[in-house]
Amino acid sequence: MATKFDRILVGVDDSADALLAFDYALHQAKRDDAELYIVSVLEENDVNIYQALDDDFVHGKRDTLAQHLQGYAEKAQNAGISKVHTLVAEGKPADTIVRDVIPHVQPDLLIIGSESKKGVSRHFGSQAAYMAKYAPISVLVIR
Repeated sequence: MATKFDRILVGVDDSADALLAFDYALHQAKRDDAELYIVSVLEENDVNIYQALDDDFVHGKRDTLAQHLQGYAEKAQNAGISKVHTLVAEGKPADTIVRDVIPHVQPDLLIIGSESKKGVSRHFGSQAAYMAKYAPISVLVIR
């Protein structure tokens, strides 16, 4: 018998692997009639020191990311998932998801892509490995 999940968390960043993870999360949430939480992390590396000191700049980036996540939420709702939530977190993606997002959301499954959308220094592979190792829940890494 397959495991049924009640609350699924999926990390998105528009990379090809994250889009595959999102599609898989849609399928899993629909199959299990689970709540779906969609998270994206506003990375500290995306903001220089002067921008970080400007509250309007940071809030603008955060608002833009939150609006972008609404597109994911609409796709989920159009796929037939009734309980959809979005979250914008700030920090280093793997650490923020493991230490802040998971305790807040309390999912029973984390679905993530294996690579991020940006350069070699931000390969999600190492972040995916970190989350798989340190998350207190089941983690599914999609390639």
